[in-house]
Amino acid sequence: MEPQVTGMTKRRWLVAAGIAAAAAAALSAQAPAQPDWPKVEEETMRHYQAVLRLDTRNPPGNEHIVAEYVKKVLDADGIPSQIVGSDMNRPNLIARLKGNGRKRPLLIMGHSDVVTVDDAKWKFPPFSATRDGGYVYGRGTVDDKDNLTGSLMTMLLLKRLKVPLDRDVIFVSESGEEGSTGVGIGYLVKEHFADIDAEYCLAEGGGVTRIGGGVKYATVQTLEKMPRGIELVAHGISGHGSVPLKSNAIVHLAGAVAKIGDWRPEIRFNETTGTYFRKLASISPPEVAKYYRDVLSTDPKVQKAADDWLFENEPRHSSMLRTSVSPNIFTGGYRSNVIPSEAKATLDVRALPDENPAKFLEQVKRVVNDPAVDVRFTGQNERPAGPDARLDSEAYKALEAAGTRIYNTATLPTMSTGATDMAQLRAKGVQCFGIGPATDMEDGPKGFGAHSDQERLLESELHRFVRFNYDVVFNLASSR
Repeated sequence: MEPQVTGMTKRRWLVAAGIAAAAAAALSAQAPAQPDWPKVEEETMRHYQAVLRLDTRNPPGNEHIVAEYVKKVLDADGIPSQIVGSDMNRPNLIARLKGNGRKRPLLIMGHSDVVTVDDAKWKFPPFSATRDGGYVYGRGTVDDKDNLTGSLMTMLLLKRLKVPLDRDVIFVSESGEEGSTGVGIGYLVKEHFADIDAEYCLAEGGGVTRIGGGVKYATVQTLEKMPRGIELVAHGISGHGSVPLKSNAIVHLAGAVAKIGDWRPEIRFNETTGTYFRKLASISPPEVAKYYRDVLSTDPKVQKAADDWLFENEPRHSSMLRTSVSPNIFTGGYRSNVIPSEAKATLDVRALPDENPAKFLEQVKRVVNDPAVDVRFTGQNERPAGPDARLDSEAYKALEAAGTRIYNTATLPTMSTGATDMAQLRAKGVQCFGIGPATDMEDGPKGFGAHSDQERLLESELHRFVRFNYDVVFNLASSR
């Protein structure tokens, strides 16, 4: 026998159904907007190959061809953008998706210029974007048209999926990163900072490390060393090469360079590097983890033994411990039978962000300890130093979470030994984080890394990086 439905029961049922429907709608509203990833991958590859094929080697740059291409893509989806620059052959592009203003903006960046190439050394033409064996080959594949493409695709997806935003998302295609920052980030910070001012910034500088084809860990750049140049100039008496002289400038310079080569400045940790080595030790094999723990030791003997091992086996990690100095250019003399009166060496200094330049220069002078050798800074442009990006911030937590979801791995904060254009933004108070796709640790020694003669990126890792970009930006910027 069917139960009778009273008016009261019917009303209760309708109320319950309404509550359930509202709850379902709320859950649906909170669920991430999911792109059609197979379709996205086809478009990603199309844009990636297109920008790789645009020859923007710096010098001369000609970044306008990338800015114009990107603007055309954004215009097609109704995303407002502007092209700005002090040199319109080398401009920058700024695009913005508006949010409701509850939070400060998020800036995502990629630079459109690339370093120069020796075409004869490339298996595939450097601006062909050749796909071969699951890789894309070309100058800029990992520096930095991967970040450029990832940011572009993220903007397109946010717009197409009509993602409601709590903060503006700003996209910048910048010029001049490879040594000409005056037309790029320098110009933007000076003339258009209001257009790019943000709480957080994502750009190049981090990545995901693969070893033997498997992901081992992800890194997020939260700090970077400051590049400086130091010259050693030795002076002596000129004379005939058949009569050796004690004052020979090349001999004095060689002695000074040898002293610098043997010198390792003191180890100093900051929040980023201390956290990095602790976390790296926790995920490394015991025989290697020992050195990562020992270099943090307060026992000088234990620390020095670990430092010696890192310098021999993992020089990149040794550089992260200190202000580093590398003699890279040595010049002197013009005839084999003439003793020159002057010889010069140029040192590449990568300083810890809190290094006092004047005091460090005095340290170098004491190490050289030769009145015949002048020690001075070069005229190299200085980058401003800024504080570490905060590891307890909403942005870093979103990056960690995306590393787990997309790569199923641990995330380590890292201090770059190289330089990026985030330095200028950190100095203005923007919290900056460097990211990048997964690359094989074995690729660098084989000559397939950034600035190499066979730069390449796995197609599968390009697509995974786009997902990572979208995941991070969605979780930082969307209204939920």
